[in-house]
Formats: sequence, C-alpha cells, structure tokens
Amino acid sequence: MNRGVMNLDMGRAAPLLGALWATVAVAADLVPVAGDSARPPPPWHFAGMPFKAKPATQFSVVVLDGARVLRLDADRSFGNLVHPLAVGTQAGVLAWRSRIERPTVDADLTSRGGEDSALRVCATFELPLARVPFFERQLLRLAQAHNDEPLPSAMLCYVADSALPVGTLVVSPYTSRMRSIVVTHPAPGQWSTERHDLGADFLRAFGDESATVPSLTAVVVGADADNTGSHSLAYLAALHHTPP
Repeated sequence: MNRGVMNLDMGRAAPLLGALWATVAVAADLVPVAGDSARPPPPWHFAGMPFKAKPATQFSVVVLDGARVLRLDADRSFGNLVHPLAVGTQAGVLAWRSRIERPTVDADLTSRGGEDSALRVCATFELPLARVPFFERQLLRLAQAHNDEPLPSAMLCYVADSALPVGTLVVSPYTSRMRSIVVTHPAPGQWSTERHDLGADFLRAFGDESATVPSLTAVVVGADADNTGSHSLAYLAALHHTPP
C-alpha cells in the first residue's frame, strides 16, 4: 500500500476533507445530484477552498444522451459538492455512472504537484479521533481551529486515474485523512458504471486505524485542476447510496 505523506498540510487539507456542510440541512439519504434545475438541489452545496483566492470548479446540471447529468468543469480550479447525511447513516453501496470528456493533464495522485482529478466521488466517515494517530490528531484539531465547519477524520474517495492500475489505494500527499481507490478511467466520451461496497473499502483503506466501519457523515463529489494548472471536463449520473 502506498501510504503517501503521513501528515497534514492545513492550507490544503481542510478543503480536501470537504468542509462547509454543518450549517446546511441534512437528508436521510442522497438527493439526486441532477434534478430539474440548472444547479444541484439542496442539501447539495458547493465547498471551495477557504482563505485562498482560487477559481471555483463549475458544477451544473445538463442534458446529455437524453438524461439529466451533473457536469464538472475544472479549469485550473478547485471545488467540491457536499451532501450531508443524517446522523447514524450506515455505510452501504455507493454507485454511479461517469464519463470523462477531457482528462486531467499530468495528473499524479501521489504527488502534491499532480494531485488533481476530473472526477472524484467520496464518502466521509465519523471515525473517532481516539483512533487517529496522536500526531495527526493534534494537527487535525489545529486545522479545525482555523475552520468554522467540522473536518472529517476519515475520507474515502474513488478517483478515475489513467496512470495507476484500477484498485490502487493511494494516501493523499496532503493528508492521510483522505485515501483514494483508483477506479475505471474510460476513454474520452465513454460511460463507465461504478458500484462499491463502502464498508469493505473503508476497512481496506483505514483498517490500520479501525476494525469497524463508522457511520457516514456526507457524500462529496469533486473535480480539481489547480495543482496541474490544467482543464478537465467530466459528467456524473445516477449517483445513489443503498444502505446495508
């Protein structure tokens, strides 16, 4: 397993961990991200990079191949869409369809200069801080002190990446609180279908810290191209969570 860099970069880690959802109403489960309007409906909401003047990734709802889908346009930008979940939501199966129209140029999930993706789908977990290594726990608390919103202690992401084999597990070079599994990277313009067992994947990614699967706190969809200074375009459809 590539453990990456086991530390926190507070300036970058906080937005990567998907802040800015505490003041938004939660839902019992996922509201469709591509509804009837041009923007994702509540409780989906945008979360950018606090205290940094970076362009925001553009999220919009469009019609493609006869269906309403989410369009993710990252142009040297950063941004997440966050959907808070009700307290006690259990990990189940997360599924979606995706299409990478314009891949990220020079992406490298293992390096700070290349950790960008045209699409990432993530789940955040309520891992007790007592299970987080002491040094990282203190850094997470320090980062929390500089943010008005709660930062998750464990974030599992699924990332389409053409440079690494499907199934590769990567720890973010910015924070070990975020760990990613590489999923299918289809040819431009082709749809792929993903279906993942969140509980099993959490134990694979964070099993060194927890033998049990914590409850979910949110689902996060993101796209960024700020590290590579590139421009990517992707589409997401039929995102849904099935409880266990």
